[in-house]
Amino acid sequence: MRAVVQRVRRCSVSIGGRVHSETGTGLLVLIGIGKSDTEENAAYLADKILNLRIFPDDAGKMNLSVRETHGDLMVVSQFTLLADTGKGRRPSFVAAADPVLAEPLYLSLVKRLESTGLKVRTGTFGELMDVSLDNWGPVTLVIDTPSVD
Repeated sequence: MRAVVQRVRRCSVSIGGRVHSETGTGLLVLIGIGKSDTEENAAYLADKILNLRIFPDDAGKMNLSVRETHGDLMVVSQFTLLADTGKGRRPSFVAAADPVLAEPLYLSLVKRLESTGLKVRTGTFGELMDVSLDNWGPVTLVIDTPSVD
């Protein structure tokens, strides 16, 4: 799994021109799921997202996690994160998991995040979405889960 994690002041997802979900201060998490990803990857990623120390403490140092700050989470599926752009001009998405595998893993990740009691909002799996955000910092991180082969 690959995640792009952005610290945000706010974010929203619109579908068909209507706001589907929105959050306040916290994290926007874009998720790409690969063909070999498993529940172990979802567990690893949930733990990493919840415990990344990227929010400022009283001294202004990035020392606190979204869990510690009781921030919001917006989780959006994005298969294009698995694109291979090495050849030619058109990306290849062969590494991305088929929706039959990807959607349950995406939902598992969301459920793991929700189990903390934090406000978790989502896009809609497989839909064309418009994501709007105010990136705070900006702080943007890419997380790849370790291979479990």
